[in-house]
Order: sequence, then C-alpha cells, then structure tokens
Amino acid sequence: MSNEIYNEAIRIINERKIKAERDAEERKIQLEEKIPGFREINDKLSSTLCELAKIVILKSPDAEEQIEKIKQKNLESQKLKNDLLLSNGYPSDYLDTHYTCNICSDTGVSEGKRCRCFNEIVEKIKIESFNETSSVKMCSFEDFSVFYYDGRDAEIMTRILGYCKKYALNFSKNSESLFMCGETGLGKTHLSLSIAKEVIAKGYNVAYDSIINYLNEIQKEHYGKSDKNTLATITSVDLLILDDLGAEVNNPFNHSTIYNIINTRINRNLPTIISSNLTNNDVSERYDDRVASRIFGEYTYLKFVGNDIRQIKKLKKS
Repeated sequence: MSNEIYNEAIRIINERKIKAERDAEERKIQLEEKIPGFREINDKLSSTLCELAKIVILKSPDAEEQIEKIKQKNLESQKLKNDLLLSNGYPSDYLDTHYTCNICSDTGVSEGKRCRCFNEIVEKIKIESFNETSSVKMCSFEDFSVFYYDGRDAEIMTRILGYCKKYALNFSKNSESLFMCGETGLGKTHLSLSIAKEVIAKGYNVAYDSIINYLNEIQKEHYGKSDKNTLATITSVDLLILDDLGAEVNNPFNHSTIYNIINTRINRNLPTIISSNLTNNDVSERYDDRVASRIFGEYTYLKFVGNDIRQIKKLKKS
C-alpha cells in the first residue's frame, strides 16, 4: 500500500471519529438547553468522576464503600437521565457517540490489527484511483430519454430503463449479472454507467472501463511492464462493468483472460455488467463454449433496440 493511500485512509478515519464525537456533543448541548434539569444531571455524572479520582489518589481506608455509594448515585442519575430522554420523545441512546464503525469506534484498529473498516476504506481509495484512467465517463438515469425511441422500441426501452433503475436501487453483492447487447448508440454504456453512479453512491466499490483497456493493462502487467494488478482488482470489486465486449483483438490471450474474469467473478458470486454490440450468435462464434455458456447461463439478457441515438441527436442539432 502506498503512503498516499494510507495517509488518505487515516484522514478519512480521523474525520469520521471527529464528526461522530462533535455530533454527540452538539446533541448534548441541545438537550441541556431544551430539557429543564438535564444539565444538572450531566453535571452530577461528571462530578462522580472527580470523586472517584480523589478516592484513588488519597487511598481512602473505606474506598470500597465510597466507590459503591458513588456507583449507586451514578446509576440513579443515569436512570433519571434516560427517563427524561424517553419522556421528551428521544431514544435512550440519543446521546451515545454514533461511530461509523462500532467495532473500532472509528480508530481504524481492532484487537491490535487494522479494522475491517480501514481495509474497506483503502480498497475504496484504490478503486477510485483505478477508475481515474477509465475511458468512460459517469452518466445518470435522469439524462436517459426514451424520447429517441419509437413505437414498440420505446416500450421495450422504457422497460429496460425501469429494470436498470430497480437493479441499482436494490443492488447488493449478490445481485445478478447483466449482459446488455444491441447495435451501437442505443444506450448500453449510458445505462450501465448510470447503474454504476447509483451503486457507488450506496457505498459499493465499482470498476468500469472498456474491455480493451482492461486487457491491454493486464497484458502489460503479464509481461512485467507495469506494477499494477488490474486482474486482481476487477475480479474482486463489488461490481465490475465491462464495456464493449467484442471490440478487443481476437487472440488466445484475450480469450483466456476474458474467461478468467467472467469465471472468477461467477465463482465469487460477484455481479458483472457486460455491454456489447455482439448478438448471441456472434458471442457463440467469437468465443469458445466456456465463455458463451457462462454468459448465456449466468447473466440476465437485456436486448437494446432502436436507432443510433448519437446519429439522431446529430441530425436534430443540424
């Protein structure tokens, strides 16, 4: 892990902790101003800490008895405090510090090791950096219009749009994989990246780029011309989007790599979205049975229809 990624992860963890503690303090101040008697109870609870410290420092002969009395006073004050919260419509944990991670309390460390949340942040930063070199740009559902489709095509594309919105809304690591196929310019890339935008907003890691770029990078790494590990990243990310399957050079290395990507993600039960201009027959002719059978057997098939939207937009502008 580079120092840059590590430092950024530490910064995010620290910001989470500071925010959680600041929010808790603001809630406390708010209730002290709003609920009569609440400040006095908090002051009582704070004073017991000072009393305990004095007993420990002075080593009082009846320390155990005094500590027990303070404990009882503390419990009574806590009960009164909870009763005040509940009677004023607040949950009993309203004043707790609500950390993003309850395992490490936003310290990034649990049981002497990096907490799972820290590793998740590191992975997220890596993926964001990984996507910066992508040739495709993020899109949104709001920018997708069925206005450019006619008749039966409009009906089909309206259903596909609705399906993609629902897919993004309900996305999980166990979501199905999608195979979006159809002629150029029908909105395959647009809708797959609209899904990516929504899924990223939900906190999942998404890798997206053209199959050509991924294969070129993997080939460079294979021959030691790059120290990245693209294959490891795209086979483990929460959602992988492979754009323009079939545009890559038709050779054994690319075919075996595509099979490896698809098969590994199926075995890990991770969803993949593939967009392609290829028909089912094209897929069967271009790739061996191992690739074709996995796409046809494991992916939900979305057939895009209509006329090239890019050409329609160009004509309307002219």
